[in-house]
Amino acid sequence: MAAVETVLDAARAAGRPSLVGYVTGGVRPDWPDLVTAQAGAGADVIEIGLPFSDPVLDGPVVQEASARTIAGGATTESILAELRRSGPPGVPLVAMAYANHAYRAGLTRYCAMLADAGFSGVIIPDVPVGESAGLRAAAEATGLDATLMVTPTTPEPQVRAIADATRGFLYVMSVMNTTGPARLNGVDSGYALASRARSISARPALIGFGVDGPDRAAAAVRHADGVIVGSALMRLVLDGQPPAGVGAAVAALRDAIDGASS
Repeated sequence: MAAVETVLDAARAAGRPSLVGYVTGGVRPDWPDLVTAQAGAGADVIEIGLPFSDPVLDGPVVQEASARTIAGGATTESILAELRRSGPPGVPLVAMAYANHAYRAGLTRYCAMLADAGFSGVIIPDVPVGESAGLRAAAEATGLDATLMVTPTTPEPQVRAIADATRGFLYVMSVMNTTGPARLNGVDSGYALASRARSISARPALIGFGVDGPDRAAAAVRHADGVIVGSALMRLVLDGQPPAGVGAAVAALRDAIDGASS
C-alpha cells in the first residue's frame, strides 16, 4: 500500500471525506507554491497534471492550462525536476498523465521517474483495465498506487473488476463528459454509481468531473468517500489568482465537505 491509499484509507476510517486537489505542472512559474498552498488548506492528496498535446479526457480549462504549459517550454522531465527541487508538500502526489508519454518512455522507466520525483500514485485514464496489467505491475514495482476509473456507463461486472484492480482509490466519473463544470442532468447517475462502487470497493471511492464548487462537493460526499476538484481550481490559476487565493478556495471546499459529513 503506497501513501495515497494509506492517507485516504485513514480518512475513510475516521469518517472524514477526502479532498483531492489538482495543479497542472509547469502552468506558471510559481506552480510548486500552488501545490503547497492546496496542501496547507486541507487537500489530502494533490494530482499533478503532466501536460500532453492531445488531452482527450480534459475539458477546456485543463486543456488551456496544458497548452500554456507546453507553449512555455515545460516538459515532463522539467516538471519532475522542479518537484525534486521544491521538496515534498506534505501530502501524497498523484501524476495525471496519458498513455502516449508513459509507453514511449517505457512503463517501468516512467513509473520509476515519477517515484523518484516524489509521486505516490499515477492515473493514466486512456489505459483501460483490460490493458492495464503492465501499468499496474510497473507502478507496484516502483511503489506507486495506480488508480483506475469508472463511469456511469461502465457495466456492473466491469465496475467490480476495476474496483478490484485499482489502487489508491477508485476514481468515479460523475458524468460522461470531459473535466470541468457538469450539466446538472446526469449527475444523479454519477452519485448512484459512487454509492454502488463504495459498497463493493476495498479502496475509497471518490467522485470527480463537474465538482465545481463547495455546494457540489458537499452534495457529492453524501454518496462517496471524497471528491476530486481540478478545473475549478485551475480556472483560478489561469485567471491569475495567487497561491493564497487558490488555497482559500481549497479551504472552502474542505469546510463544505466536512460540514456535509458531520
